[in-house]
Amino acid sequence: SPAIPKKQRLGLRRQPWECGIGMRSPEFRPTSLPSGIPLSLCGFRGLFHPKQFRNPRILIPPGIHSLGQNSHLESIPCVFPAEIVDGNAKMTLGMIWTIILRFAIQDISVEETSAKEGLLLWCQRKTAPYKNVNVQNFHISWKDGLAFNALIHRHRPELIEYDKLRKDDPVTNLNNAFEVAEKYLDIPKMLDAEDIVGTLRPDEKAIMTYVSCFYHAFSGAQKAETAANRICKVLAVNQENEQLMEDYGLLAWIQRTIPWLEARDPQKTIPAMQQKLEDFREYRRVHKPPKVQEKCQLEINFNTLQTKLRLSGRPAFMPSEGRMVSDIGAGWQRLEQAEKGHEEWLLTELRRLERLDHLAEKFRQKASIHEGWTEGKEVALRDRDSGTASLAQVRALLRKHEAFESDLAAHQDRVEQIAAIAQELNELDYYDSPSVNARCQKICDQWDLLGSLTHSRREALEKMEKQLETIDELHLEYAKRAAPFNNWMESAMEDLQDMFIVHTIEEIQGLIAAHEQFKSTLGDADREREAILGIQGEAQRLAELHGLQLPASNPYTSVTAQVINSKWERVRSPLVPKRDQALQEEQNRQNSNEHLRRQFGSQANRVGPWIQTKMEEIGRISIEMNGTLEDQLNHLKEYEQNIVEYKPNLELLEQQHQLVQEALIFDNQHSNYTMEHLRVGWEQLLTTIARTINEVENQILTRDAKGISQEQMQEFRASFNHLDKDHGGALGPEEFKACLISLGYDGDAEFQRIMAVVDPNGSGSVTFQAFIDFMSRETTDTDTAEQVINSFRVLAGDKNYITAPELRRELPAAQAEYCIVAPYPGPDGVPGALDYKSFSTALYGESDL
Repeated sequence: SPAIPKKQRLGLRRQPWECGIGMRSPEFRPTSLPSGIPLSLCGFRGLFHPKQFRNPRILIPPGIHSLGQNSHLESIPCVFPAEIVDGNAKMTLGMIWTIILRFAIQDISVEETSAKEGLLLWCQRKTAPYKNVNVQNFHISWKDGLAFNALIHRHRPELIEYDKLRKDDPVTNLNNAFEVAEKYLDIPKMLDAEDIVGTLRPDEKAIMTYVSCFYHAFSGAQKAETAANRICKVLAVNQENEQLMEDYGLLAWIQRTIPWLEARDPQKTIPAMQQKLEDFREYRRVHKPPKVQEKCQLEINFNTLQTKLRLSGRPAFMPSEGRMVSDIGAGWQRLEQAEKGHEEWLLTELRRLERLDHLAEKFRQKASIHEGWTEGKEVALRDRDSGTASLAQVRALLRKHEAFESDLAAHQDRVEQIAAIAQELNELDYYDSPSVNARCQKICDQWDLLGSLTHSRREALEKMEKQLETIDELHLEYAKRAAPFNNWMESAMEDLQDMFIVHTIEEIQGLIAAHEQFKSTLGDADREREAILGIQGEAQRLAELHGLQLPASNPYTSVTAQVINSKWERVRSPLVPKRDQALQEEQNRQNSNEHLRRQFGSQANRVGPWIQTKMEEIGRISIEMNGTLEDQLNHLKEYEQNIVEYKPNLELLEQQHQLVQEALIFDNQHSNYTMEHLRVGWEQLLTTIARTINEVENQILTRDAKGISQEQMQEFRASFNHLDKDHGGALGPEEFKACLISLGYDGDAEFQRIMAVVDPNGSGSVTFQAFIDFMSRETTDTDTAEQVINSFRVLAGDKNYITAPELRRELPAAQAEYCIVAPYPGPDGVPGALDYKSFSTALYGESDL
């Protein structure tokens, strides 16, 4: 245990501690406990006997009994002298600790705690200000030695330099404390630094015993501290009472504040008034709340002060006259009344200033608007440059002036409002009233002047309007008569210069008659011209009379007197004679053209009917089929010869037509035939006779090739003529379809196939030759697609296909190559097999190749 000396304790040699207690050793002679309480020498006197006595149990018990009879140790239970003499370490140690606890620790008292807790609390308070010291117990908290040094430094700071100690050097710290305590405080060195540092948990009782020595060593200082604390406490109570007495300064603040709140210092501007309001709000926000708290605290302090004075045996505090709590309450009520009145005055004054600012701003706005509106109005009303204006401009000025008068009347309300606002600003004592009054007076004076100028300008404009109306009526009358007259002259000039185009004598005679009628009106036109020029002269005279300046041109017309005179001279002098000459020349030309028309018409009326007659005769020959085909052919060739012989008549007509074209004659009422019509008729006649001859020749060829008799040919013609309802020489699709139905064909697909055969060009019609071919196939025995297929089958040896070598072997080379077209698609074919069935049907139009 660290409580047992390791080398030397109290100047003794190292020996078992129980020997020092249980044996009478002359070297162990303590006179007192560490607490300073003396041990009873009589109690320990029997313990010390010479060494030669070997049986201590026989010699020592009386001394031990004497120790046990000491008055301080009478209550130690279960401790018998024999056990101590026998060296019972546990009992001996327990007795020692009990003695230490009774005499060194038990009497320690700090505030409400005692013994161990009191000693710990004392250590905590003494070491609290020191760095790296935290005393929580009597073992771990003391290992680094700083707590021991702190206790010594707290009471004897001159003995230890605490700031030089290091927490990481506990041995040095412990030895320093132990040596200083032993040297200067007479506290024995009971502990060993190495044992404390080397032990995980130092012995609590040993440290507590050693620390108690410090407590008793500094007990004198503790008593002085206690006395000082008592004095400080009394002084603190006295000072607190005096402070409470001095806290009665709230009334003075109230008395200073009420005059400030009752002051009524009106301001001229809103910012200044807002600053006063802000000061008042700051007073409420910053200054008053602490005073409210102070008032509340004052009542509490008064009661507390009286209580403390009574408890401390002092006389009760009686404030001076007027400083009672009730006086402060009454003063506070006056403060709140003044505060309320001040706030109401601030708000009322602020509203007044806001009203004044609003009115002033309203006055400035209305005045600025009015001044902006009147800007330039006086100059415009004084303007007298309307003498050069036209009637329309004067009327526009009058309308503009009327609009201005309406606007002026509308602005009367604004002027009255401006005056009313200025009056109200004066009544409310506006600080800038002089400038407002001056501006208002200026506006009113200007308003009166504008009214006078407006009336004068209206009179001047109305007078000028009447003068210009008279001139304007003359201008209008001039325009009403000059415009039609000018249009008449322009029309006359256009007519006289017109590049007339006529084609008949009647037309040129009509133009000559109209021209003669025009010349008969020139006298009246000249008189109208003189009247129009007189109106213009009257307008000019009136303008000069009234000092008015006429516009550069008549506002109603651009026709001036100079224009009228110029056009009149042009109509009368050069244009009328030129027109007479042109009409006479055109009349001579039309007489010549009429002779050409009659000549061409006579010849055309002979050629046209002749061509039409021949066309009808040829048509009858082809339809009626009189006689044999050879007779018809001979008859048609005779017609052809007659047509060729008639051609000189057409050539003569061409020569006459050339003369007509050169004379630019485009119509001829003497004949309905034109040269183009006759040419087309002649070409159609030649084409028709040639086509008809060709058809008859083809019919003969067909008849001979297919062995058709004359009766059959006539029957075919009769059938074709019957189906040809419009006698156009060809059958339409519907007409041919009726023919197929009569022959037993049915179905649109069959009709389309046959139609493609008889009309391979897709013209939509079936000629008589195609009709004969179709009818001959239907009525005669001819080759068919099936017969051709059977012939190919013979060449192929009854196979469904045929090869190219087989074709080349049986047919001529050119025809064999022609047949090599469609490959055979069947599964029984060989490479190079050809489909002769599809080829045969394609030959007869029954399928596509």
